[in-house]
Amino acid sequence: MKLRLAVLILLNLVWSGCGQPPAVETSDPKIKQISTFDVALDESAQRELESRFDQVLNPQNLNDWMKHMSSKPHHVGSPWSKQNAEFIAKHFKEWGFETEIETFDVMVPFPEIRKLELVAPNKVSFQLKEPELKEDVTSGITQDLLPGYNAFSADGNVTAELVFVNYGIPADYEELERLGIDVKGKIILAKYGGSWRGIKPKVAYEHGAIGCIIFSDPKDDGYVRGDVYPKGPFRMEHGIQRGSVLDMPMYPGDPLTPGYGAKEDVERLSVAEAPTIMKIPVMPISYGDALPLLKALGGPVAPASWRGGLPVTYHIGPGPAKVNLHLEFDWSLRRAYNPVAKLRGSVYPDEWIMRGNHHDGWAQGAADPISGMVSLMEEARAIGELVKTGWRPKRTLVYAGWDAEEPALLGSSEWVEYHRDEIRRKMVTYINTDGTGVGFLGVGGSHSLEKFVNEVASEVIDPVQDVTLQDRIRARLRVSGDKDAEREDLRIYPLGSGSDYTAFIHHAGIPALNIGFGGESSGGSYHSIFDSYDHYTRFSDGDFKYGTTLAKVNGRLVLRLSETDILPYRFVNMAENIGTFIESNKKLAEGVAKKTEQRNKLLDQKAYTIARNPKKTYLPPKRLDEVPDFDFSPLEGAHKRLEASAWKYEKALAGLQKGSLSAEQKSRVNQLLREVEQAMTRDDGLPRRDWFKNMIYAPGFYTGYGVKTLPGIREGLEERKWDEVHLYIGEVAKALDRASAKINGAAKILEKK
Repeated sequence: MKLRLAVLILLNLVWSGCGQPPAVETSDPKIKQISTFDVALDESAQRELESRFDQVLNPQNLNDWMKHMSSKPHHVGSPWSKQNAEFIAKHFKEWGFETEIETFDVMVPFPEIRKLELVAPNKVSFQLKEPELKEDVTSGITQDLLPGYNAFSADGNVTAELVFVNYGIPADYEELERLGIDVKGKIILAKYGGSWRGIKPKVAYEHGAIGCIIFSDPKDDGYVRGDVYPKGPFRMEHGIQRGSVLDMPMYPGDPLTPGYGAKEDVERLSVAEAPTIMKIPVMPISYGDALPLLKALGGPVAPASWRGGLPVTYHIGPGPAKVNLHLEFDWSLRRAYNPVAKLRGSVYPDEWIMRGNHHDGWAQGAADPISGMVSLMEEARAIGELVKTGWRPKRTLVYAGWDAEEPALLGSSEWVEYHRDEIRRKMVTYINTDGTGVGFLGVGGSHSLEKFVNEVASEVIDPVQDVTLQDRIRARLRVSGDKDAEREDLRIYPLGSGSDYTAFIHHAGIPALNIGFGGESSGGSYHSIFDSYDHYTRFSDGDFKYGTTLAKVNGRLVLRLSETDILPYRFVNMAENIGTFIESNKKLAEGVAKKTEQRNKLLDQKAYTIARNPKKTYLPPKRLDEVPDFDFSPLEGAHKRLEASAWKYEKALAGLQKGSLSAEQKSRVNQLLREVEQAMTRDDGLPRRDWFKNMIYAPGFYTGYGVKTLPGIREGLEERKWDEVHLYIGEVAKALDRASAKINGAAKILEKK
């Protein structure tokens, strides 16, 4: 579900620079941010362990496993998805892990009727099919194949005029309002992109539309970008992007069991009661099928920024194009299979380090998700080889292959909800991978792990450029003129949603990372039948060098987390990042106030009325309520206390000598460190979506995957809910103070040593 659009924007999100330490009273410019090796690890023994790990990695395994696992469609509920889960579990057992396949019964609709017809001004019936290609061995498989559809669309048989809405995000409806165009009672036609796909029907419904059609425009995802498949990697004219449109920003997972695991005997909502299921029918189509629809549209010419790459003038409508959209689904429960493997820790068995990658795909799913899954498997196999030599991890290692990720993160979300109390007590870190490609290392996650990730990235070598992964990113930043290229630590991006880390960091408050390679493996196979072994080996990581390198990165993270006596959370970087989030929200508040003043002034001057197009029916914008003054001082004060706590811990850690802590003291320090992320959660969660409990990060209510930092404040400003802004300034301040207390507690133990 994840690294698709992320592959295109990865380097905009990946690593920009980390700021210099704040000048607070407790900081000491002589203190260096030490490596985790200095105190917590025997560096020579650790490097020897990691060297042995690297030596057993074999790219051929990744190739063979991908060819097998992507040979048939493997969506949740399919025979091959169950087979893949059993295949993964079998290997985990062979490698020495205690393994089980845990199941959940989740509701995922499958299409029974899919019809689209242009009924005016002329008639066109659409086949809605992807062709078999002789260059792609698996493209002709039809058994157990789901057609192109959007999961969690509503049933419906609707006929109405068509309106083109660009990407169908809130800003596009503001433009439609300026043009005097209303979508009420209409069917909208939206391009993929600009936001997560589920936002398009959500916003359309809020504006009164009765249906939604989504297509991949070749300007974004086709021949405008390069040669199309099979000659090149980009989406061919009949490729269809499948995908879920469940309202995941409200809550992901099984829509019928919000907040609790979807086991056989639980009480479930009805489909009608489930708030995350879309209220209008939604269908994805290819750009080949979109062309006749666009040709049939009249009305004003679309703004220049809305126009795509098809050979037609883009009009908005409404009409004269009129379409009939007919969708009906089988709303049954499907069994999801999560293979979960554990290697019990020898010293800290009740502290868990978890790795996860999903195994289900919309069709063959080679890039998404099998490329990441086979890297995880090779990583687990290499750890199993270390165990054969007599080594045992100090902490318990947990490896999982999630099912039902594609429909709405169901497998991982249900697992977290079902095991939440135990997870909150025991889990140290969750490290997620998903589809991966070639190019640059991309890392997102909890900023308490930022320094730790930088240490690993500064040591692992890029398999093509023969420089460290970190140096390659720095070079990219230097070429682009980014001053952050010279910072000591490159910043990791904050996590929104779109993959299986979501329930861990946003619901359970577990420090999490999301890691993969991208930026040089462009292509348009995403969520189509052409996401195949043939496509991946021709146009992405065909020799699996980067998949193996990904195993090296994650293997080091896991092994160091396992072997360190003091967990490698570091809070100076975290505090600096949170400081940027605070400043960004303050600037947003100022910007909202300024725009409100400007807009109301124009209304007072009747400028909108004078400037309107006299040939169009046009309603000028309504006057906006004034923006109140917001007092950010409680939040700023809490942030200063967090900075002071971070440097207090850094100083205490720098002065620690090996062997100076008892086992009990180490255990207590690590417990406090693990609880810092949880301290920044709030039981009541965010407005209108209490499932999301993290006060620092959340996926945006109208962005879906895209992150909102300090979301209670930011979305209150964006949606002009001033009471929420006031409330969450205080709630975030409380969260930072709770985190400071945990950090201070850990520092106090280190100081007493």
